[in-house]
Amino acid sequence: MAMASTTDIEVLQEIGDRLRTYRLQRNLAQADLAARAGVNRTTIRDIEAGKDSQLSTLVKLLRALGRLEDIDAFLPKPSVSPIQLMKSQGKPRQRARKSADG
Repeated sequence: MAMASTTDIEVLQEIGDRLRTYRLQRNLAQADLAARAGVNRTTIRDIEAGKDSQLSTLVKLLRALGRLEDIDAFLPKPSVSPIQLMKSQGKPRQRARKSADG
């Protein structure tokens, strides 16, 4: 699925579909996954339907499904160039600068 051209709602629906597929591949009922993740079954139902949820809930579900390592594929750690490393002198950036536009 080409995500760049999708709406936020479509992305949430895709995440819900994928989580449902992972759950079913493990032969888990919504109630079973909810118990493993420590969330309510209706939370599982809502996420699988593409409804908005908390990021912490997604982490709990990924952990319960054994897919927590997928975060590296989802959002890899940014690499630092040697020049950036020298400029930072060991200090990681804490904030972004305000742009000239406003």
